[in-house]
Amino acid sequence: MEQLLSKAKNDHSAGMRMEVLSRAFIGHPYTPNPLIGSAENAEVFTATLDGFDCVTYIETVLALARASTADDFVDGLRKIRYDRGRIGWKWRNHYMTGWIRNNLRERIIAPVRARGVPIVSRDRILNVVPGLDAQRVRIKCVAKPAVSRLAASLQTGDLIFFVSTRMNLDVFHAGIVVRENDRLLIRHASRSKGGVVEQELSEFLKENRMAGAIAMRPLMTPARRRPSIAERAGAKRRGGM
Repeated sequence: MEQLLSKAKNDHSAGMRMEVLSRAFIGHPYTPNPLIGSAENAEVFTATLDGFDCVTYIETVLALARASTADDFVDGLRKIRYDRGRIGWKWRNHYMTGWIRNNLRERIIAPVRARGVPIVSRDRILNVVPGLDAQRVRIKCVAKPAVSRLAASLQTGDLIFFVSTRMNLDVFHAGIVVRENDRLLIRHASRSKGGVVEQELSEFLKENRMAGAIAMRPLMTPARRRPSIAERAGAKRRGGM
């Protein structure tokens, strides 16, 4: 983890840190259901760099991009994954509409503003997570035919969420945007492709049915170093901090 953070230490923009860190995981395997916990079993907070599903991939890259130490990463991942950072299965952001809402509130992300691109609403009753009560949500997104117009406003490092056509699910996939001049790519942990891949956004849109897309931009200041656990323990023994 420290080696990864050192790769991005000279990049002070959110986009460049997201690009450098997301690139480091290309080729890592897809890991289905990587988190531990359920309605019946206690939640175990996990952080791994070995493999991902689409959500843990963007969570890991976002937490790394906001961190300057391993401790920062762990604290940041907890706040990104759980409502108000409270570790517990019931506090986990199970649906991506909740993930987006909670990370907007914490000012970890912000909406991408795309002038002239129409926004539509999709009503859903979410009930695919065993043990959770059904939730009624209204999703505001860019309809699939207009995503090509949204693309002009996307920047490297933006997060893109693809809205499901199913009436009981909000988002079926998510990835990280990378802009290379006129090319717009997404990096994502793909079940069908077996790992973290990079592909043209236009290709992904052609391959997949969807109701629309939501784009969010990471918010961060240049990463600054905080004392490590050992340094904080030493300072406490000396009467500081």
